[in-house]
Amino acid sequence: MDLSFYKGKTVLVTGHTGFKGSWMCKVLVMNGARVIGYSLKPPTNPSLFEIAKIEEQITSVIGDIRDLEAIKNCMDKYNPDIVIHMAAQPIVREAYINPVYTYETNVLGTVNILESVRLNNNVKSFINVTTDKVYENNEWEWGYREIDRLNGYDPYSNSKSCSELITSSYIKSFFRDKNIALSTCRAGNVIGGGDFANDRIIPDCIRAVASNKEIIVRNPNSTRPYQHVLEPVCTYLFLAQAQYIDKVIQGSFNVGPEDKDCITTGKLVDIFCESWGENAKWRDISEVDAPHEANFLKLDCSKIKTLLEWKPRWGIEDAVKKTIEWSKVFYSNKDVNAVMEDQITEYLKS
Repeated sequence: MDLSFYKGKTVLVTGHTGFKGSWMCKVLVMNGARVIGYSLKPPTNPSLFEIAKIEEQITSVIGDIRDLEAIKNCMDKYNPDIVIHMAAQPIVREAYINPVYTYETNVLGTVNILESVRLNNNVKSFINVTTDKVYENNEWEWGYREIDRLNGYDPYSNSKSCSELITSSYIKSFFRDKNIALSTCRAGNVIGGGDFANDRIIPDCIRAVASNKEIIVRNPNSTRPYQHVLEPVCTYLFLAQAQYIDKVIQGSFNVGPEDKDCITTGKLVDIFCESWGENAKWRDISEVDAPHEANFLKLDCSKIKTLLEWKPRWGIEDAVKKTIEWSKVFYSNKDVNAVMEDQITEYLKS
């Protein structure tokens, strides 16, 4: 996967202060891009954005994706060649608590960034990052395809389904005859070093073992397409590059792991405990009255594999090991930047 294309390109990344956004910025900087970030302040404390000193390597604009004028001004000032839209309220349980904020951020935010792109004549490639949860979940044992029905159940998933539909409408209404390519990417559950979010299984595991506590698992039998954060991040960039060169490639794409890496949460935690060592263990506290979440979720990634000759690089065991490698360096107060750079270099060469 050669990303030297990005050398000298100006790339606007929304949501750059988040976990995935920080990894995205790091990959771009290492490949010579001029990175403009637009986002709220880091959503967690600690945050990968601050730990890895991403702000020192890019142009960081602190702003709300719900503020149309602010994002338009940012777009006009920096005139990006490529836009990667990642700003979102990404937590399912948080969306049950704050549905209005979730819809404002994920739906109106999509309108605002697309409107800003529409009024800018420089952007040539746009990627809208959504989620594997955009599909109407039928608890199928096979992967969802891009042509399957969109209808997320909970406010987070549904807001991302809306984001997909908004992007489709803008393409048909405003961009069909313009020299710009737009795609949406539906990624699986990501793990990796520097994720400090609440209500995510691997961060919960790391916090527990780092405090010498037992890991608590609330949905051990739910199946998810787990993958290392570099899988979707680098794939977004690969796709943005490909459609920049050939607009015909644009579309909607699933970005997930191989079928063998779609595993239960309990299996994931088993892999984590074995890899972490130090007598790490977990306990099942399956919840009876928990908010609804899909039980079985898997993606069919045949489309992007065929069109771009893409395939995942790291399996779930590698993904967990890389996450633990970063985390142990962090808890030892050593250089996490060096670990990130080594992992990115290794991934791109794999």
